[in-house]
Amino acid sequence: MAAVSTSLASQLSPLRFSSSNSDTSHSLFHNVHSQIRLASSRKVSRGVVAMAGSGKFFVGGNWKCNGTKESIAKLVSDLNNAKLEDDVDVVVAPPFVYIEQVKSSLTSRIEISAQNSWVSKGGAFTGEISVEQLKDIGCKWVILGHSERRHVIGEDDQFIGKKAAYALSEGLGVIACIGELLEEREAGKTFDVCFQQLKAYADAVPSWDSIVIAYEPVWAIGTGKVATPEQAQEVHAAIRDWLKKNVSSEVASKTRIIYGGSVNGSNCAELAKKEDIDGFLVGGASLKGPEFGTIVNSVTAKKVAA
Repeated sequence: MAAVSTSLASQLSPLRFSSSNSDTSHSLFHNVHSQIRLASSRKVSRGVVAMAGSGKFFVGGNWKCNGTKESIAKLVSDLNNAKLEDDVDVVVAPPFVYIEQVKSSLTSRIEISAQNSWVSKGGAFTGEISVEQLKDIGCKWVILGHSERRHVIGEDDQFIGKKAAYALSEGLGVIACIGELLEEREAGKTFDVCFQQLKAYADAVPSWDSIVIAYEPVWAIGTGKVATPEQAQEVHAAIRDWLKKNVSSEVASKTRIIYGGSVNGSNCAELAKKEDIDGFLVGGASLKGPEFGTIVNSVTAKKVAA
């Protein structure tokens, strides 16, 4: 595991954005700084998969509030016809109203996730979806703590931790999202924010066996801006180090830490090469079957040519 400094204030390095609109983003964010020191790289033996953790590569597609019956049928058809690498866990999260349609027509190679769940057993909670209902229709996973739930809906760390604990206790896997706002990164608080969010999960969950951590810097979600591979690796290594120090070495090794934030077919391979990036949570590009297949198959970039 790459060594990571926990001294925040004095470890400033330039934040470089990778974007399809690179001239604009470089000009706009030229003076933005991150507080994370570049983690030292680790050499990997040839012919092995370059992963700091021991878990299987994981790629999730978050379809968010997108799609119609017709467009989703086309997307499912594309996914069914895609040739996907075997050594990847693949999950998609359709809107609630289309879960049954997707579950009944999508290859069993790809598991189904929900995008949210309620904090306890169902009942008089208008507009909510219970874990029990999700399990009843065949969901295996749920995305919790996404920035849109935190910053648009207003869910706080403790509430999200309780939701994760309940979902896990009822047998759903949890894709546990964390990540900082642009102003928090500019202020040198990336570690502080991510660790606080991690602690809320750690304080609540009964086990880490069915948790995948998704680091999604909020400034990169849906903006076309993506952290450079080095920046993403820095934070992922810090997350793994936090787990080692605050939970256990075993959990740090076993827990998959995936990256999200404008991941696409063009940038996924370079990101996947980093040892602490164990996969991706994909937004817009997951609505395009062939491109999502490319992202899934970026696991091949992890493999060092023998």
